[in-house]
Amino acid sequence: MMPARFKMSKKGVGQLLRSRMIQADMLGRAEAIEDAAIAIAPVGGPSDPHPGRYKSSFKVTTTTRGGRRKDRATATVTNTAYYARWVEYGTEKVRPHHVLLRAAQAGGGR
Repeated sequence: MMPARFKMSKKGVGQLLRSRMIQADMLGRAEAIEDAAIAIAPVGGPSDPHPGRYKSSFKVTTTTRGGRRKDRATATVTNTAYYARWVEYGTEKVRPHHVLLRAAQAGGGR
């Protein structure tokens, strides 16, 4: 019996990385991260002028023109609240919550 042979096609790999199948998988992973982020997002107390804004501001986007070379399917989880970076990384007076970091660690593996 002859061993199986495989010849990689760079064009084929590129097509796979841009495929709807990979895009759907990336979207599913991003949605899992978004769900985890919403579950652990902090909500301000009674003095917060916008309680729940951060928690309700997560957004998932997907594209087949992602990556450094714009040649692969990607999905991204962001938070559109103007103060999201301060929640994530903290300030001199507020401790960092690392919501997206912890959500990616918990929910990204599916």
